[in-house]
Amino acid sequence: MKAYRAALLRFATDGVPAHSAVYEEDGLLLVGPDARGQQVVQAIGPYADLAPRHARVPCEDLRGRIIAPGFVDLHNHYPQTDVIASPAEGLLPWLEHYTFPEEERFSSPEYCAQAAAFFIAELLRNGVTTSLSFASAHISSVNALFEAARQPQLRLITGLCLMDRHAPDGVRNDTEQSLLDTEALIQKWHGVDRLGYAITPRFAPSCSDAQLRGAGELADRYPQVWIQSHVAENKDEIRWARELFPQSRSYLATYADFGLMRERAIYAHCIHFDDEDRALMRGSGAAAAVSPTSNLFLGSGFFDYAGADRIGMRYGLASDVGGGTSFSPFHTMLAAYVVGREGQTKPGLSLKPQHLWWQHTAGAAAALGLDGRSGHACIGNLQPGCEADFVVLNPQATPLLARRTARASSLDELLFALIVLGDDRVVERTVVSQRTP
Repeated sequence: MKAYRAALLRFATDGVPAHSAVYEEDGLLLVGPDARGQQVVQAIGPYADLAPRHARVPCEDLRGRIIAPGFVDLHNHYPQTDVIASPAEGLLPWLEHYTFPEEERFSSPEYCAQAAAFFIAELLRNGVTTSLSFASAHISSVNALFEAARQPQLRLITGLCLMDRHAPDGVRNDTEQSLLDTEALIQKWHGVDRLGYAITPRFAPSCSDAQLRGAGELADRYPQVWIQSHVAENKDEIRWARELFPQSRSYLATYADFGLMRERAIYAHCIHFDDEDRALMRGSGAAAAVSPTSNLFLGSGFFDYAGADRIGMRYGLASDVGGGTSFSPFHTMLAAYVVGREGQTKPGLSLKPQHLWWQHTAGAAAALGLDGRSGHACIGNLQPGCEADFVVLNPQATPLLARRTARASSLDELLFALIVLGDDRVVERTVVSQRTP
């Protein structure tokens, strides 16, 4: 058992709204192994209440710092790390000129290994302790990313990118073989340590009917794994999808028609939706990975928070590196605030700082089905029983941030100052839940 004394941020499990935060100015966090040997939160609360009961537990004094849940990144592409900050006229030209040429390199196990090691280190440096990530269409890319995440015990979910048409030779896979490879990778990696598998059609236009049908059959056969893809990001992409799948009611409905809409299904972007699409997301249990820096960078559009909330659709935040412009959750939360405020193409609203933070922690965990429901692991929060993934944040990390946080008169002002002015310099330490053999 180990204790940490600091300011503590967590989210209420019975709060209304669900994203209401609990903040202890002087708190105590106790971490220790559960029955499986996994390090979990044993107790959390005011220091004055807990310290006398745990006087013999070694305690690290981190006063002046904030301990918060580790960030959960709902969508990113590790093969795109080296094409971040590449100029393009939009999504499809960006894929053609930068992404696909880079992903061809991932046929090399050596290239995959060094890219995966850098990617995992960058996630941890920015305070991300759980990531749902795309690999490439090469088995070597999946194996390398799982291996890189396994050593630090980062919670990572990834899968072989399914793409058997409308892409260059070096990044396409064979329809039947890709499905056989997917099943073999599920059996090899899913549930090993803190690793999970995601069935990964890149997006509907890149997959034949046979590949999508096979992916749906695998999703039915392995309900415990995740599904990840893209939908309704760009209007040109939507027109293309509708031409290829005219029998489906909408682009999103294409995935439902192939059995790919269910709990543990995460669809990136979900920008150009109507209420029937939102209702399909809600009814199926699928969730949106909102990717605001990517959507702003590529000019794709603005996620409609008011529409999602009105229908009750799940969502959480994602960096979408490398269309996204930063690994930093602070940059992502700030961009989400800007996207929420945009009121010309959709209803505008000002997202509360606690809500923004929840989207990148407990809300994203709930979207993944990892909030402790139905006996599954609990991440993205610091309530008792949650896995001990957390970040130690320095609210004085830069001179300007120190001046602003010193004047914060409420929790919302403090969190908003960190969101607007923060970056990787704020993350003093990232702690990942370890399992004792």
